[in-house]
Amino acid sequence: MNTDPVEDFRARVAKHAALADPARLRIVDLLTLGDLSPTELQADLGMPSNLLSHHLRTLEGAGLAIRHRSEADRRRSYFRLAAGALEGLVPGAEYGASRVLFVCTRNSARSQLAAALWNQISGIPSTSAGTHPADSIARGAIDVARRHGVALADLPPRRLDEVAHDDDFVVTVCDNAHEEIPNLGGIHWSVPDPLRLNTEDAFEGAFTDISRRISDLAPRLHAA
Repeated sequence: MNTDPVEDFRARVAKHAALADPARLRIVDLLTLGDLSPTELQADLGMPSNLLSHHLRTLEGAGLAIRHRSEADRRRSYFRLAAGALEGLVPGAEYGASRVLFVCTRNSARSQLAAALWNQISGIPSTSAGTHPADSIARGAIDVARRHGVALADLPPRRLDEVAHDDDFVVTVCDNAHEEIPNLGGIHWSVPDPLRLNTEDAFEGAFTDISRRISDLAPRLHAA
C-alpha cells in the first residue's frame, strides 16, 4: 500500500520534534532495551511525575511509545517502544536512478573509488568519468582500494562526454569538475584531491570520506 509522502514527512517531523528534548530522547533510549513503568522511568530520570507524564504523552502522540496494563497488577502500566518507532527518522529512497555517474577532473582517483565503492553496496549500476582524464589510474587509488579489499573497475580514465547519459544520476566528487560544468546537475561532494599531497594518508582520507558518503546516499536512491 502506498502512503502519502506528505503524511510520511509530517510523521517524521513529529518524531524528530519529540526526540529533540533530552529527557524524551533518554526515555526512548531506555525503551529500546525493554519495557518500563512510569515509576521506573521516574527513578532513572529523577523528575516530577507530572513532567514525566507530559513527556510520555508526547512520545505516545508522536507514535514512539505505547502504554499497556500490567497483567499482574492492573493498576500498574508499562511503556514500550512502538513497533517501527525509529523507522523513517532518516529520509527514505526519494530519487530514482538508472545509473550513477561519478565525475572528477582526472578520473584517476576519487571518481574511480566512488564507483567501485558504490558497486559494492548497491544494485544500481555506476561508472565514472573525468572532465580532463589522466592517462592512467593513480597508484595511490589502486593501493588504497587494495588495502580495503575494493575492486576497481578495469577501465582507464575516460572523458565525461564519452560516458555520460542523459538519465544519469550525476555525483561530482571534485570541486574543479563541479565548478567547471555548473549545469551538469546532480549532486556535489567536495572531496579534497588526494593527489595534491599524494601520500598514503591523503588517499586514506579521501577513501574514508567517499565511503561514508556512499553509505549515506545508497538508501536514498531506488532503481528507475
